[in-house]
Amino acid sequence: MSSVIGSLANGNFAGPDVTLNEPPERERKALARQREVRRWLVEYPRAIPLTIFALIACITALSVYAIESGERERRVARLGEEAQTIASAIERRGDAASAYLQAGAALFVIRDDLSREAFAGFVDSLRLESDYFGAEGIGWARALAPADAPAFKQEMIAAGTTRFSITPEPPAGDARIVPVTFLHPATERNRRALGYDMYSEPVRRAAMDEAERSVRPTASGRIVLVQEGRSKAPGFLIYMPVYDSTNPGRSLRGFIYSPFNAADFLGSAVKLAPDYPHRIRLHDGRPAPENVLAETGNAEAAGLTLVQPVNFANRPMFLEIAAITDDSLSRLGMLTLIFGLLVASLLLVVVRLLTRQVMEDQAALAWLEEQDSIRDSLTRELNHRVKNALANILSIIALTRRRATSLDQFADGLDGRVRAMSATHDLLTRSEWGTTSLHDVVEAELALYFADDARNIEITGPPVQLAPGDALSFGMAVHELATNAARHGAFSTAGGAVSVSWELVKSDLARVVWQESGNAGNRSVRSQGFGLQLIERIVAHELGQPVDIAFSEEGLRCVLLVPVRTPSDFALRARYRA
Repeated sequence: MSSVIGSLANGNFAGPDVTLNEPPERERKALARQREVRRWLVEYPRAIPLTIFALIACITALSVYAIESGERERRVARLGEEAQTIASAIERRGDAASAYLQAGAALFVIRDDLSREAFAGFVDSLRLESDYFGAEGIGWARALAPADAPAFKQEMIAAGTTRFSITPEPPAGDARIVPVTFLHPATERNRRALGYDMYSEPVRRAAMDEAERSVRPTASGRIVLVQEGRSKAPGFLIYMPVYDSTNPGRSLRGFIYSPFNAADFLGSAVKLAPDYPHRIRLHDGRPAPENVLAETGNAEAAGLTLVQPVNFANRPMFLEIAAITDDSLSRLGMLTLIFGLLVASLLLVVVRLLTRQVMEDQAALAWLEEQDSIRDSLTRELNHRVKNALANILSIIALTRRRATSLDQFADGLDGRVRAMSATHDLLTRSEWGTTSLHDVVEAELALYFADDARNIEITGPPVQLAPGDALSFGMAVHELATNAARHGAFSTAGGAVSVSWELVKSDLARVVWQESGNAGNRSVRSQGFGLQLIERIVAHELGQPVDIAFSEEGLRCVLLVPVRTPSDFALRARYRA
């Protein structure tokens, strides 16, 4: 047994291998991550929550952007479907008009004589009032040489068309004129167009030349119909050439055509509800303000715009549809934004609370560590002070025993000096062993003599702070001086007075003067007792400064130099108190 104990004491015990339960690698990594997170939260208490808030806000913004982009694509798709539907309706109207004109051209090819009655019968058979909405009607324009114009005019007047004339007058050198011969229905509005030479106008002529070349119904460009009068409403025409079947050279007889007011045509082709939210424009060619044929729908709609090509009677046109752009977010986008901001704000608050908790935990740990350090320091200081106090007491006991001639004298001397140390210790305890006022030390040691009104005591001096050790030594000196005064000096006779004053001779050194007066009855006492010797030897040594004791006619005078301390020298205790 003794060998085992000896081996343990010497650290030579060789027992079985013992393996401590260390945490697994995964747990160590998790703990390391937690410590890293705490470190970041402590080092960046504001940046981390704001960074998380900004990150969630960015994710929310991207989500809202994706939702709004999808919503816009859906709006574009719906608008595109609507544009295709409207374009198909316009093309169907153009195809229907072209079919009527082709039917008329086929009929007129086989008729040698095309009278007004025959043309009116043909047009009536088409039932335009129910199947041909949007057109001004169907007309016939004979192709003539300018030299045939007078005979054609007389023929028209003879057929019942009064005041018939060809306008404008065909200029010399023209190879062809195409005056309006018939236009059914024969309304007052349509009669304004009779006799108008359509071949004299470039846009109409280009359409007729293209129709003659392709032998297909061909729409003209943007024009103003003759029957509009003073109105400048745009319109267009569709021409279909008619040839003379009896002439082997396929000579042109004229054109069967339909005039259209663009606005009426678009309104009849596209049946819109009164509250239709979009704007529809039909352009002759590429979309441009000068190419607008007609417009319908909501005139204030602007924003999202789609252009749909329209093949209308062998002429390219473009349909433009514009929707009102709502700058506000969609319902889903708004909900996503609100939810994202709420989540970001909640995470901001949570991370902020976690940061504060971590900081408080760190502060608590730091405070506990500081308290441990303070406790250790105070324990060491207390041990030091107790040892010093015990050493002082032992010294006092030894010196008192040497000078005492009786047990009572020994007990009285020891009791007074221990009480003096106790009074100073009380002051140091109240100041938590920090700096102690010199004035308080003097008052504490002379408290017994203040109770006697017959004794005159004066204490004066500026505020001065003493270190704990210096306060104990200085208090012992004041006690010995007071005891000496009570036995042999100013306190032993009536009328005696004691003055304790001090001043700063340096920033870290105070000069204290103990002056007795009115001690005429004891002028013969000049020998130094144990108390004064204690002051000159022990107190002077503890304070590290010389002590000057002198006797005069008035009484004893003692001058001490006491080191001065400032509270800043004891910052450890200041932190402890805080």
